[in-house]
Amino acid sequence: MIAAIKKIIPFVTNRYFVVSLAFVIWMLFFDQRDFFLQRERNAELQKVEAAKKYYQQEIDNTQKQLQNLQSNPVAIEKYARERYLLRREGEEVYLFEDSTKDKPITK
Repeated sequence: MIAAIKKIIPFVTNRYFVVSLAFVIWMLFFDQRDFFLQRERNAELQKVEAAKKYYQQEIDNTQKQLQNLQSNPVAIEKYARERYLLRREGEEVYLFEDSTKDKPITK
């Protein structure tokens, strides 16, 4: 055990080792851009990129729907019937509510 400590002492007292160790400790814990802050920011960046991807897909879908509504009269009628509950003369419209949607599941 003592022999191992005698082998380590010259390595630990080396000024390059001490300066390098101090630099690593400073960068990990005390710097403005420390390791933990970088991990946190990277996780936040991943969330923002996922949200960006989701919203870009939603924009693309909405643009396709808009283009379809501008060019297809059947799509306009379908949209008006579903969204605004419009009907033709002489038609009856029945609305059904999903009564199980808001109820909690109990066992």
